Amino acid sequence: MNGEKLRMIIQCSIFAAITGIFAQIEIPLPLVPISGQTLAVGLTATILGSRYGAFSMVGYAALGAVGVPVFAGFSGGMQVLAGPTGGYIFGFIAAAFITGAILEKTKFNLTMAMIANTVGMVVILIIGTIQLKFVAELSWAQAMAAGVYPFIVVGLIKAFLASWIGITVRNRLVQARLIQGSTKAAA
Repeated sequence: MNGEKLRMIIQCSIFAAITGIFAQIEIPLPLVPISGQTLAVGLTATILGSRYGAFSMVGYAALGAVGVPVFAGFSGGMQVLAGPTGGYIFGFIAAAFITGAILEKTKFNLTMAMIANTVGMVVILIIGTIQLKFVAELSWAQAMAAGVYPFIVVGLIKAFLASWIGITVRNRLVQARLIQGSTKAAA
């Protein structure tokens, strides 16, 4: 295994761990809690890009699937992934890939990161709400009320934070030659 590949595996593992830590920052709501997970997803994708961001989220989901308590509320296990909130976790993988891909196709700057992270937030909400609707046997209106509406404002705030912090950290990592990429950071 070459040094670059090992470095990226370590970075993906670190971001999977960060997501597990951020998951414990939560505001309980009746069906779906507001947690720091989505902020971590945005940070991961903004810093690592599409491929490694998605790998990080696959690692995070796999850790939780085997029972490591990395999901919100120190939970873990397949029952979480199969439960009402499992779709949000699956959405993390897609959102990390899509967010990173948007940035890779455009520029790693604050404006594009905000757009990419907002799209990522929407992806998470769509995938999560679909599973919430069917698993919890809710109407579409109930699923939207429980799984989308409470998260829009806080999601936009987290998208901004993930963009701002993510671009700043990414530029520092690029300058330190810890990740590859452009150091251009036009706003």
